[in-house]
Amino acid sequence: MLSSALEPWQELNVTAFLSSGLAAERELLGESYSDADGIEYLPLLGQPVMIFTAEPEVLAAARSKAVERSMRLAIYTREMFSTGHDAANRAAVRAVHSADLDLVGIGLHGARNAVDRLTKAARLHV
Repeated sequence: MLSSALEPWQELNVTAFLSSGLAAERELLGESYSDADGIEYLPLLGQPVMIFTAEPEVLAAARSKAVERSMRLAIYTREMFSTGHDAANRAAVRAVHSADLDLVGIGLHGARNAVDRLTKAARLHV
């Protein structure tokens, strides 16, 4: 789920980073691909990915509910746009209390009905 107030390049950047967070949950990855010449390619997520947009307060509420329900999730905060590497991203998140995170995106995985409840206030990204 992405903030509705992002520039197109930011939407793509946040989507890519959140997808990588979901891919870190190894059970979500499919099998590797290979072509007819036997060249092997990296696996992709094995399930469809739905991308939604929402206002910042909807992102914050969804993050809070996901945490309450022990759902694993990935986050991307506005501060991460100004950092230059992964360690700086983690430090930027670590410096802010959960309730004060300036979220611009969250990625979550769970039972379909649980995810549907958390995303019902969001709109499908077009």
